[in-house]
Amino acid sequence: MESLKSGAASNRLTIRTGVAVDDTLSVVERKGLGHPDTMADHLAESLSRSYSAYTLERFGAVLHHNFDKLALLGGASEVRYGGGRMTSPVRVLVNGRATRSCGAEVVPVDALVKSAVRQFFLERLPEVVEHLDIRLNVTENSSPGAVLMDDGVPERTRWFSPRSIEDLRERRTLLANDTSLGTGWAPRGPLEELVRELTDTYSAPGVFTRNNPWCGTDVKVMGYWDGRQLDLVMCVPQKSSHVQSREDYLRNTEIVLAECRRLVDHRFPQADVSIRLNARDVPSRDELYLTYTGSSIESGDEGVVGRGNRVNGLITPLRPMNLEGASGKNPVYHVGKLYNLVADRLAHQLHEATGGYAEVHLVSVTGQPLDQPGRVVLRLTAEEVQPDKLQSLVADALSSIPDLTDEIVREGVCLS
Repeated sequence: MESLKSGAASNRLTIRTGVAVDDTLSVVERKGLGHPDTMADHLAESLSRSYSAYTLERFGAVLHHNFDKLALLGGASEVRYGGGRMTSPVRVLVNGRATRSCGAEVVPVDALVKSAVRQFFLERLPEVVEHLDIRLNVTENSSPGAVLMDDGVPERTRWFSPRSIEDLRERRTLLANDTSLGTGWAPRGPLEELVRELTDTYSAPGVFTRNNPWCGTDVKVMGYWDGRQLDLVMCVPQKSSHVQSREDYLRNTEIVLAECRRLVDHRFPQADVSIRLNARDVPSRDELYLTYTGSSIESGDEGVVGRGNRVNGLITPLRPMNLEGASGKNPVYHVGKLYNLVADRLAHQLHEATGGYAEVHLVSVTGQPLDQPGRVVLRLTAEEVQPDKLQSLVADALSSIPDLTDEIVREGVCLS
């Protein structure tokens, strides 16, 4: 083990080498694009990007906001072979804070949010667009810490009502907004790659979904691998307007299973494989994963930011994780977003540099410089490392945070 302190006195870097990692057992989950939790994450991030892009263009800076407490409450539907309909709307609870004015100019927050919500569902779940109940719970209240005195207005009270962008403290120095942490690891193992591939095959635009328009997007894949036995449990819905009968549905499940077996044979040719698809189906009673929209959001299910895939797109209980909901957070200074992205990317760089498994933990201290975490912990399987090289990689990753903010706003970064 080696412990190092970087050049910045408040930024302590600890490197542990020769760490033992058990790769003989894996449990991995991934939720697809139509899963309510994934939709909540992606919608929150879409709102943040839309708001950030608007204020950046109008004022030259991203104004304070956060939409990371967003929730989706499922509607109701009727499903029948060959058709169906929505009978109750999906409620979109937009919870959070946003700056509504900068100086004398008003930011049309409500209009921006409603437009972004409708555009999101138009692209992700078009059957729901005319069945949305958008409820805005967006305040402009400042964070704790504004103590009123007789000689003026505390600076903090202007965070969400700035006189100009010069009232934004981050224009002078970037500080961590919270005491939190970012976590990353690399490389992904064979089960992690398989679960990602399967989920995306059935839920994302691609050859399979183009050739099989009955395939819905509320997909979930759970995988287990112990070096010999591979267990997969998959939920893959079908869209009722493309399924005319029980027989159609059952034929389609065979198509899903055939594609799964093909992908499994490619990655796990010697495994003892068990695959369960739509385990709750009871075909004899027509209890099937048949949906009108392709997502359970149509029938009472809920989605909440932070309950789905982590920043790396996976749920991996046997790997390090944290509970931050990164989506919808301010991309300028929210450590729950930025540190998780930085940690994930840095872990892959460390893997390439050392040739072994790499784990990164960035621990922030609220109010301290964003590029100087309170602790940086690296755990590596490599026995021999070049400390100076690793320290340089860490410093470069932290100094790139402003560029990462720009990438998030202008290009978009998939956070789950």
